[in-house]
Amino acid sequence: MPHVREIDSRLEKVYLIGICGTAMASLAGMLKERGFQVSGSDEHVYPPMSTYLEKLGIEILDGYTGEHLAKFRPDLVVIGNAAAKTNAEAAWVLEHDLPYTSMPEAIHGLFIRGKHSIVVAGTHGKTTTTSLLAWMLEAAGHSPSFVVGGIPLNFNQNYRLGRGTEFVIEGDEYNTAFFDKGPKFVHYRADTLILNNIEFDHADIFDGLDAVIEAFRLAVTGVAPDGMIVANGDDPIVERLRADAKAKWVTFGFGDGCDWQARDIVAGPGRTTFTVVVDGREWHRVSTPLSGRHNVANALANIAVAHHRGVGHQAISDGLGTFLGIKRRMEVRGVVRGVTVIDDFAHHPTAIETTLRGARDRYPGRRIIALFEPRSISSSRKEFEEHYKQAFLAADRVILAPVFHRQRYVERYGIEKMMSVDAILGALREQGVSADQLDDFDEIARVVATEARDGDVVIAMSSGAFGGIHEKVLAALGAGAPN
Repeated sequence: MPHVREIDSRLEKVYLIGICGTAMASLAGMLKERGFQVSGSDEHVYPPMSTYLEKLGIEILDGYTGEHLAKFRPDLVVIGNAAAKTNAEAAWVLEHDLPYTSMPEAIHGLFIRGKHSIVVAGTHGKTTTTSLLAWMLEAAGHSPSFVVGGIPLNFNQNYRLGRGTEFVIEGDEYNTAFFDKGPKFVHYRADTLILNNIEFDHADIFDGLDAVIEAFRLAVTGVAPDGMIVANGDDPIVERLRADAKAKWVTFGFGDGCDWQARDIVAGPGRTTFTVVVDGREWHRVSTPLSGRHNVANALANIAVAHHRGVGHQAISDGLGTFLGIKRRMEVRGVVRGVTVIDDFAHHPTAIETTLRGARDRYPGRRIIALFEPRSISSSRKEFEEHYKQAFLAADRVILAPVFHRQRYVERYGIEKMMSVDAILGALREQGVSADQLDDFDEIARVVATEARDGDVVIAMSSGAFGGIHEKVLAALGAGAPN
């Protein structure tokens, strides 16, 4: 059986290779909710995804072997993009001619088709923008479906199958599967596309910025003439794609040329207020618990989409004002001895800078201690070295953890193509920022607990677990004597 592109919704049994990935787990949950028999496999199965799937009653098989498939006898196999062609189960699927597809194709074929597809794309801000839009539509009574790469606190789950006509989904530019090297987001067939920003990222699959731009070009050209693209009018790289669009092109941002603008921004503790201006005319003044100029832009894109989906300005304002945020996006993990410890997913220089500057707005006058783990392959790139030197200037104290994939990176690209931590630290010190690298997570926690004083804000940033640094810092703070 060849790669299945048009999926028959009458199938009964679905097997997922790589079931513990965030989006794959969402797909598994949706399949289970719709009445399919679901099973799947993964390596090194551990919480929170293992317990999340177990609560849904979905069996997780540890490791990859054809025996799993032989026993389950699926009608369809969904192969995650972490599985190579040499994966034991993927190879078994090909050898035994089983029908297979990719995760984004399965989500579209079984859940998005027939609904208004709203795809949120961009290098940064996808999870926040997707979660916020889903909540704004929900608060307005639209009951949207959604899939997002995080846990929105208003829903406390990363997917939902709603009764309404909209399906809001986070659109990732990463490749789809070993048999489909195109970006995931093209498979969601956007009716409305939000295009937040474009920068170089995912260095493990993109050779450079031009390759990233070409991926986003596919998203833009994939929106039909009767659709709409809501694009960041302040991003010159995004603007380069306007000529390729067949759909209506609507811009948002801070510049005078944008269709939807944010003006008179007032940032304060716990809330940001701004005036929405449409085509040069004041539309409404709104307020959000989110902090930072980047989140004003995220909110503005969503306001434009919600308006075009028929949501009134008061309902938009109400939804925006009651958004609770997302786990691991400026998530406060605890306060001990007056020190606030925050977890954030930032792992790209731009995201780090916007996170730290947003913290300045949210916690004015307080000292910011930034902890960063270069976790992903992309985050260690030499190209980002100068950007890191600027990004961390928004902090008062910086501690860098070890490069997580150092050996793997050196073997793949060579040491000369990896960022120099010493160069970054030296540049920060020259600018008056106290900066160090510490190789042990317990030592990082000890140093933070020793140095931190009442009122400080500690922000730990990583795309992974960061060695449980948040709990370690909180425990170290609790064990020490008050300052």
